[in-house]
Amino acid sequence: MSDSAAATPGGRTLAGRSEFSLGIAATTLAVTAWGASSVVAKIIDMGALALIAYRFLLFAIVMTAVLTARRVPITRLHMRHSIWGGVTLGIDAGLFFTAVKFTTVANATIINALQIVIVSFVSAKLYGERMPRRDIGYAGLAMVGVAVVALESASSENWSLGGDLAAIGALFGWSAYFIATRHARDKVDAQQYTVCVAIYVGLMNLPFAAIFGQDLSWPTGESWMWLVVMAFGSGVLGHTAMNWSLRHVPLWLASTLTLLIPVVASGLAWLIFDEALSVLQMVAIAVVVAALAMIVRNQSRPRIGGVPAAESGPAATASSLEEER
Repeated sequence: MSDSAAATPGGRTLAGRSEFSLGIAATTLAVTAWGASSVVAKIIDMGALALIAYRFLLFAIVMTAVLTARRVPITRLHMRHSIWGGVTLGIDAGLFFTAVKFTTVANATIINALQIVIVSFVSAKLYGERMPRRDIGYAGLAMVGVAVVALESASSENWSLGGDLAAIGALFGWSAYFIATRHARDKVDAQQYTVCVAIYVGLMNLPFAAIFGQDLSWPTGESWMWLVVMAFGSGVLGHTAMNWSLRHVPLWLASTLTLLIPVVASGLAWLIFDEALSVLQMVAIAVVVAALAMIVRNQSRPRIGGVPAAESGPAATASSLEEER
């Protein structure tokens, strides 16, 4: 047996362990890019809807050209299967970056992190994946933590009730996007899906930016620089790294690491915008992250009569259904 194939004490081969470590690194890179994009959005001197239109259309145009050069066309069928993902992400993006413009980055990102709770409840209805009572308790604890962060920010000059409400709307849009993407993933390739969704998001926000009187004129050179960072840092670097990592790390672990997004965003906002965090807010953020992490961790534990946590995909699902009959 070669060294690369030798089993480690944990049961994973050395090669598999190396890929697992790289997967963790890629996931961390992705969530860091997504967390940073919230801060970059606040730097760009553009209305939120205009920013979204430019950012997603820039990504869509460039990546469509790249895929065409690689002979991977975008077809009407791809656009049809991606429509709900595009609509829901369009709602999320418009509301989220509006929230970032008007309230604190900490509030916007922490509220958005609660999407895991919503997705868990919806999954119970659609896929029969019931949330145990202990997880409902953790969800309630996370809600309390978010309330503390929001109320503590009320005295901040960067805080806005309207911004927080926009963040809550974005939370539901982001959660719906996860569900829509799960439905579409077997019908369209990930790269083509991402480009199609970007087209919908850009085209959706363009007219709304005009309706709300946001300046759609050609951005300044500095704004273009940050738009490129957002489009290809968050869009390509973040999504590409995450999509690759999901082949090498469990889905539940990748989901857990996305909870680093508000931590990254809040930390960068503290460094760049001097958005101070009180000790109580820091404790509340830690409670939110810990509670949500426990929810995801509990989902990874095998149930009696269920399949092992390491198993995933159609085979595991079929096995689980057979044992539940």
